[in-house]
Amino acid sequence: MWLGVWLTLLGLILGVIVGLNIPMVLTKAHAKYLSVAVLAALDSVFGGVRAAMEEHFDHTIFLSGFFANALLAAGLAYIGERLGIDLYLAAVVAFGVRLFQNLAIIRRHLVRGIKRG
Repeated sequence: MWLGVWLTLLGLILGVIVGLNIPMVLTKAHAKYLSVAVLAALDSVFGGVRAAMEEHFDHTIFLSGFFANALLAAGLAYIGERLGIDLYLAAVVAFGVRLFQNLAIIRRHLVRGIKRG
């Protein structure tokens, strides 16, 4: 169980390092879509780590949620832009709240694991 969690976290850290070192220029119009999609993907990753720690991780659910959340968030941003509404803020709030909830639960699991020895 813990090996999968550590491999996931290692992959996340390596992905951030590689992403920060690849020169990429985004237009202002596309930055909103990418930022919301990345937030949704991070929510899925933290949800997957939480599920692995609770020993009910399912690859199919993780992958479908990962892509569906990212596409939904980017779609909300696109529809909102077409309607002239900042609809992407709904995705930011929803995924942001879930991200912090999952992080709090992961932290609790890690603290309990450290206390047990």
